[in-house]
Amino acid sequence: MARPAMVLLHGVGLDRTMWEPAAALLGERFDVIAPDLPGHGGRPAAPAGTTLADLARDVAADIPPGSHLVGFSLGALVAQYVAVHHPEAVATLTSVSSVCRRTPEERDAVLARLRTAESDFPAAVAASIERWFTGTGVSGEWVARTRATLLANDPASFVACYRVFATADEEIGPLLGRIPVPALAVTGADDPGSTPAMTHRLADAVPDCRAVVVPQARHMLPVQCPRRFADCLTAFIGEDAHV
Repeated sequence: MARPAMVLLHGVGLDRTMWEPAAALLGERFDVIAPDLPGHGGRPAAPAGTTLADLARDVAADIPPGSHLVGFSLGALVAQYVAVHHPEAVATLTSVSSVCRRTPEERDAVLARLRTAESDFPAAVAASIERWFTGTGVSGEWVARTRATLLANDPASFVACYRVFATADEEIGPLLGRIPVPALAVTGADDPGSTPAMTHRLADAVPDCRAVVVPQARHMLPVQCPRRFADCLTAFIGEDAHV
């Protein structure tokens, strides 16, 4: 009997390799598919004016019908868009470290980070590394790998995709009530950007969604706590989707 497909979508500036710690565990049960988003990894640079719909259209073309769709950060917004517009492709939806319906203060903060990326790309990378990994205990080798992945981005392509991350929750937010599949929203208790409050907003907005907040975890939850993340995900799918 074929194993169910699980599609993992990474965050802005990252690539499919961010999933390695969790995918090694999830691969025991699922056929794990981890594509690079447009403008990331080995893909061509994303042009100015790239939209959430552009990213989702590209991803949706390669999702096997009935997949368990998991998105991290920007990837979560893409996954939510796919679940709204291509529900036949999605058996369950998991949004990891996702923003949702930013407050004016939260929007000002992310737009400030976007301006930094536009004017000083290395400084934006350094700030991301500090925000994601401070106090997490993640190995220096992994932090260095992540820094190298970020710095390998074409700066203009990074900005185009970061702009989607910074603004597209306004687009997808009003549509979240149309998501028809069982859903999970999970974040770290210490995530300063994709906060527990946002995760609870997301769970309230999606009709059949539960919120999970992982103690002592920051933004890079699947890297910092891969076992806890994998256990949370497989418990959700097993209980709610009867896989």
